[in-house]
Amino acid sequence: MITAAQVKDLREKTGAGMMDCKKVLTETDGDMEKAIELLRERGIAKAAKKSGRVAAEGLVECYISEDGKIGSIVEVNAETDFVAKNQEFKDFVMDVAKQVVEKNPANVEELLAQESIAEEGKTVQEVLTNKIATIGENMNIRRFERFETTGLVEKYIHGEGKIAVLVELNGGTKELAKDICMQIAAARPEFVKEADIPEERLQKEMEILKVQAMNEGKPEAIAEKMVQGRLRKFFEEICLVDQAFVKNPDKKISDLLKENSAEIIRFARYEKGEGIEKKEENFAEEVAKQLKN
Repeated sequence: MITAAQVKDLREKTGAGMMDCKKVLTETDGDMEKAIELLRERGIAKAAKKSGRVAAEGLVECYISEDGKIGSIVEVNAETDFVAKNQEFKDFVMDVAKQVVEKNPANVEELLAQESIAEEGKTVQEVLTNKIATIGENMNIRRFERFETTGLVEKYIHGEGKIAVLVELNGGTKELAKDICMQIAAARPEFVKEADIPEERLQKEMEILKVQAMNEGKPEAIAEKMVQGRLRKFFEEICLVDQAFVKNPDKKISDLLKENSAEIIRFARYEKGEGIEKKEENFAEEVAKQLKN
């Protein structure tokens, strides 16, 4: 049986109507991914945002070495947004970002085991454990990336740690790199260029676009030709170099790069809590539980 929560979740992910969501969920036996695909084939919904609902608290942060050649981007989660405004927590997150740049850990586990650059004689895990005890909330280092280059690394933080972007460029200037960072924050590209899209993802998109065209009454041969035109729009949505420049929509990012003799090597965009669904508590019920206890 399809629940109201499933319908609500699908609606939030696709923007489709309640009845359409209920119908496709019923047809797919509650399979969320298949339901999204079916909505798209019928032209009812756009592609679901990869991140899903953003619900966890904490901060995303970046740190760049003085010579501009090494940069890091990190996410540290906490239970409430109140803690994210705590200066001790903010300092800890920045220390983690610096640690990644200076000590180059391979993963979160190795990072936690390293001696902290902020507190001599303690591991990062021990420092984190102490912060949990003093601040009074559970916290965890969720993820990080580290860029090292002979070119240029730049960062951008939006909304006091809600979105962080790190970009690596060959050529160009810091000003250009900052513009690219802001573009990534605003336009949410998934890849630098078309060649970076996995073949499986591309083939799936082509199948969906073809079914869409055929559902509009177009013959198969015409539908296949329409796919190529619609793929262009798909590339403009998810490929950074194909996007319109947010500061000047008449110009594409590829044009901007050409003008500055620059190349984007890679980027990382972290949004606080993306992909984590926080359990929703009924406050009245929670109070009632505590009174009973």
